[in-house]
Amino acid sequence: MKTLVIAEKPSVARDIARVLKCESKAEGYIYNDKYIITWAVGHLVSLCEPEEYDIKLKRWNINTLPIIPNQIKLKPIAKTKQQLKIISSLINKKEVDSLICATDSGREGELIFRYIYEITKCKKPFKRLWISSMTDEAISEGFKNLKDSKEYDNLYLSAKCRSEADWLVGINASRVFTLKFDELLSIGRVQTPTLSILVTRQEEIENFKPEPYFELEAKFLPCDFEETYKGIYIDKDKNSKIFVKQTIEDIINKIKDKDGVVENIENKNKELLPPLLYDLTELQRDCNKKFSYSAQKTLSIAQDLYEKRKLITYPRTDSRYLSKDMSSKLRKVLEKLNDTEEFKSYASYVLSLEKLPVTKRIIDDKKVTDHHAIIPTISNIKLNNLSQEEKNVFTLIARRFLAVFYPKYIYQSTKIITKVDEYNFLTKGITVIQKGFTELNFKGKDEKEKKEAKLPRVSKGDIVKLENLEILEKKTTPPPYYDEASLLSAMENAGRFVEDENIKESLKDGGLGTPATRASIIERLISIGYVTRDKKSLIPTQKGKNLIKIVPKELKSPETTGKWEKGLVSISKGDMNPDRFMTSINRYVNFLVDFAKNSDIDIKFEKSDIISKKNKKPTNVEIIAKCPKCGSDILENSKAYYCSSWKQGCKFTLWKNSIEKYGLFINKDMAKKLIENKRLDNIKSKINNTEKIISCSLLENGSIKID
Repeated sequence: MKTLVIAEKPSVARDIARVLKCESKAEGYIYNDKYIITWAVGHLVSLCEPEEYDIKLKRWNINTLPIIPNQIKLKPIAKTKQQLKIISSLINKKEVDSLICATDSGREGELIFRYIYEITKCKKPFKRLWISSMTDEAISEGFKNLKDSKEYDNLYLSAKCRSEADWLVGINASRVFTLKFDELLSIGRVQTPTLSILVTRQEEIENFKPEPYFELEAKFLPCDFEETYKGIYIDKDKNSKIFVKQTIEDIINKIKDKDGVVENIENKNKELLPPLLYDLTELQRDCNKKFSYSAQKTLSIAQDLYEKRKLITYPRTDSRYLSKDMSSKLRKVLEKLNDTEEFKSYASYVLSLEKLPVTKRIIDDKKVTDHHAIIPTISNIKLNNLSQEEKNVFTLIARRFLAVFYPKYIYQSTKIITKVDEYNFLTKGITVIQKGFTELNFKGKDEKEKKEAKLPRVSKGDIVKLENLEILEKKTTPPPYYDEASLLSAMENAGRFVEDENIKESLKDGGLGTPATRASIIERLISIGYVTRDKKSLIPTQKGKNLIKIVPKELKSPETTGKWEKGLVSISKGDMNPDRFMTSINRYVNFLVDFAKNSDIDIKFEKSDIISKKNKKPTNVEIIAKCPKCGSDILENSKAYYCSSWKQGCKFTLWKNSIEKYGLFINKDMAKKLIENKRLDNIKSKINNTEKIISCSLLENGSIKID
């Protein structure tokens, strides 16, 4: 008898096959006399479309809403149907008596396997491979310690509820608001409140009125004629801003010919602990700040470092701690870093310590969720084999890992008050006492950029000469636009947008989306035209702003989605009944449909891509080709070439950036030829993150086939 192992991707299947010594190959799987290793290609199964429950639902009609099936059904994804057939035939082989779920160790990976298991009507027992690293050692150890599948039943139920909730809200809200406002509108339980955060900030910026203010800067010369130093006037409340210029001029007239005295010198030693290890969101934030990488790009690079390079642990984690069983591996990881020139000087210091300074800030079982924090593995490190982008991300992870073992950063904060007549002037600066973990160029979570300042050599009571007075004219500034780093923080900490203290507290474990989904949510908002990128800033479009005006507060509030995310976590822990969760979703869907139907909000969307009710064709647009699926006109927008019969249910879409990772972009001429001929041959492109040129073919679905 044999065991069937189902991995999430072909590359992972090959790694498992190598460890299990499966060398024989067939179409869609690898095998030996004990194991058959096959793979999904991400999701092979999706939820049925409304028209697959009732053909009448293919036509969008406001009177057929809400659509809430008694049971949501599954269907194969068309473009990967062949691989699902292969897996189904393997599951039904008489020689296969059990299965192993080897999809990614997380909520979505669990869903991929369970949907395959369900749609194939499989009844055979299965176990779970749960690993956080793709090294051969980790895979081998994982197969020796396979988990009981029942341990992950609640994780599956959580994933299933997430999938069905997104379907119900997305299908119903998108249809009802599209029909009500005569514009194709995409609405989601996570993407819409995320958009609302951006729109609210945009409104704050647009409504902001700069207010001029003044500061008074004095220049003092100590009596021993050392270098001058500067001080800023502060009032009794320690404010430096003055909004009436006459006030400053009055102060100048009173003190311009007087000396000052050093009234007080206050020195305080302050400490900053090393930062916590990386979870995915923190890694995405840092990569955005340091390299301007999008959240999606960081996730993609990290996934390659995990899956292909075997250099880091599982990246889609929301934990910043390690579990106790990792203790024995810490020194091994440090030794691997010590063998690498780039990290040797830092790793050797940590290894020279009599005992590793492991605290609750590093290892804490109570704060580890499905996966521990992202750290390097014990694989051999060859940075020269990495692309520059991979090297950048790995270096951040490696340095952060080393930093947690370094001493705290200690500095002295100095405040000097120089008094002239009755007026106080403040001089501030810091002196670094111990660099600690900042040797690795990291700052603590709440630390701002602190530069060591050269402070004057003065003592309390010293008389100083007032050399100069200068009025500094300034203006109040609006809040900054969100970039991806700050938006990720806002999504993670959605509770700060909620006024109710009880709900705010409950949202500490929630937030908008998960570390694994936040990047795709941001990209989705951009791809559907709700948000644009301006350098690093994320700016909502007029369409995005209009959408937020027409939806109810419950749909755009982070509070609603944050509570749901918390509910999904509770389901995964076995603390909430899934039926209770889905009942609340159904009530919510009914509310959204009723709200839209009864809305009297007068908002007009621009008619760029709207289908005219009279001629059923978009106006003033070029017809690219005829749809290969239904024969309707293919049109172009900023992101894709799409079928004009989308309202009637045609799903044909050719995304312009679908082959971006190969250094290619589908232009209009390519799209015409591709749709007419179903493929384009002899295209020259680059292999991912290299300069190597390859010959390939572009297929009708926008994918690349290497020749």
